[in-house]
Amino acid sequence: MQITVMKNPAISTLRGALCVLVAVCAITVSRADETKAPKEKKVSAAVLKKYDLNKDGVLDETEKAAWLADKESKSAGAMAKRLEKYDANKDGKLDESELAAEKAAKKEIADQKKAAAEKKKAEKEAAAMEPTS
Repeated sequence: MQITVMKNPAISTLRGALCVLVAVCAITVSRADETKAPKEKKVSAAVLKKYDLNKDGVLDETEKAAWLADKESKSAGAMAKRLEKYDANKDGKLDESELAAEKAAKKEIADQKKAAAEKKKAEKEAAAMEPTS
């Protein structure tokens, strides 16, 4: 006796939907595990040395707040310097042309440093090749 299996499109659709549902649930569960316990970023030894006032090797909330405030202050100061130097229209933002000018200035500085290093290297090599008397 021969059994013929007929494919039902509704069952195929349900199977596909079930596979998608299982995949979505697996992704949701894995992401939920990630968000349950946010990972603490390890701070550098230099940060601990400066901000870990009680020297327990961990920044408590007060120490962390002081560190973050200093970071924010430095970041704001750096941005203020950038604006002072490159914000040509004084609108408090760097537009595309101002960012391009900043990038060009930084490239010029890097090129000058590279040229100076190459010159110094060439001078050192030339001095090494000169006979000593």
